[in-house]
Amino acid sequence: MNQQKTIKNIISFSGIGLHTGEEAIVTISPADIDYGIKFKKTDFPDLVMKADVALVKSTNRGTTLTSGDHSIHTVEHLLSAITGMGIDNALVEINGSEIPILDGSADEIASKIKEAGVESQDGKRKCLDIRSVVEFTDEESGAKYTIMPSDKLELVVMVDYDSNVLRKQYAEWSSTDDYATKIAPSRTFVFAHELTQLLDNGLIKGGDVANAIVYSDKKLSQEEISSIATKMGKTDLRVNDQGILNNVSLKYPNEAARHKLLDLIGDLSLVGAPIKAKIIANKPGHTGNIALARMLKKEWQKQKKLGGLPVYDPTQEPLYDVESIKGMLPHRYPFLMVDKIIELDSKKVVGIKNVTFNENYFMGHFPGNPIFPGVLQMEALAQTGGILALSTVEDPENYDTYFVKMDGVKFKRKVVPGDTMMLKMELLSPIKRGMVHMQGTVYVGDQIVSEGELTAQIIKTRNLE
Repeated sequence: MNQQKTIKNIISFSGIGLHTGEEAIVTISPADIDYGIKFKKTDFPDLVMKADVALVKSTNRGTTLTSGDHSIHTVEHLLSAITGMGIDNALVEINGSEIPILDGSADEIASKIKEAGVESQDGKRKCLDIRSVVEFTDEESGAKYTIMPSDKLELVVMVDYDSNVLRKQYAEWSSTDDYATKIAPSRTFVFAHELTQLLDNGLIKGGDVANAIVYSDKKLSQEEISSIATKMGKTDLRVNDQGILNNVSLKYPNEAARHKLLDLIGDLSLVGAPIKAKIIANKPGHTGNIALARMLKKEWQKQKKLGGLPVYDPTQEPLYDVESIKGMLPHRYPFLMVDKIIELDSKKVVGIKNVTFNENYFMGHFPGNPIFPGVLQMEALAQTGGILALSTVEDPENYDTYFVKMDGVKFKRKVVPGDTMMLKMELLSPIKRGMVHMQGTVYVGDQIVSEGELTAQIIKTRNLE
């Protein structure tokens, strides 16, 4: 689950676009790690569009990506199938401007991907990890979303059309469920009164009762049915007892909610990273989904910039408290710069330093403007890294750590009394002959305050206590 994946063999499919009515051929090919999902128009081979919410210019009855003068319409079903089948990297080539609607679902695409196979790649997935509950409302559409922490993507969709033929529905799916059987076959749907308006406005030139469920929430006269039939080039249209045009049988009792979930998977793929979250969507649509995707992308960019912000719960027992730390480091008051260790493994350590006004250097650094010295931030990192280095020896109390070099040190904001510094040190290379090379980052809250590469040497010495 943590490895990136791509499609094993090339697949292709063809059909007409829902809105343009134009024929198009689509090919999906394998791609290297960290490539993501990208689109290429074969008549403009130098133009490559990334599946990115920043390129969404329209959500009118579908999701459209636009770069310059070129657009690719109705990408959501294709992206849903690619994402739902677990693919991270793929190249999508199309010889037209709209992804074929097929039967209104993602069934054919998911089936072809399953037949072609999906293979793991030598690259770790980089996921957007939601760490707190967020309530999000799209003011334009009224769609409401609740986003909660989870160790995987979990989606819940609730719809309510206040209609006698399409009432409240609920659907759920997680990234560990079988997308191909649970979600992919769910078809798009429309109400008969909307269908007439869309046909009159030329918005669904490729629309057909074969590629959408058409609900009739009011009794249609034979004249109205004949008018729709004429506009769609049909000769035999009727409404069944369920209020569905042309006796289409539902694949699931809650097919409408499942299709809304299908759309949500596709739209959220435009965030650009797999998502670890439980998302409850109330009355979602493309407009609300894309607004949510834009918000989540900002969070993703923030997480990438922070480079793995540690999670600190001050109510949890630390791995090492200050007395335990004194058993490993030779430093003592007023120069012990680590209060506790909250995380430690073979490659990373995270320490905590609570900054208070009582510390003696604030007397002169600076009077009336207390600032925690940058050089002491580096010292705090070095001591934290020393815990990791000394955890590899049996008698850490008989060793000292000495600075050898600091590179690329940057100070990004002030640290002042009242701040809590999270001190993260990560090994850049294995410890050899006592030499320790680490990347250090100091956080206050969700901001990086300083960072740098630190090299130290651990040397055995006599215990002075």
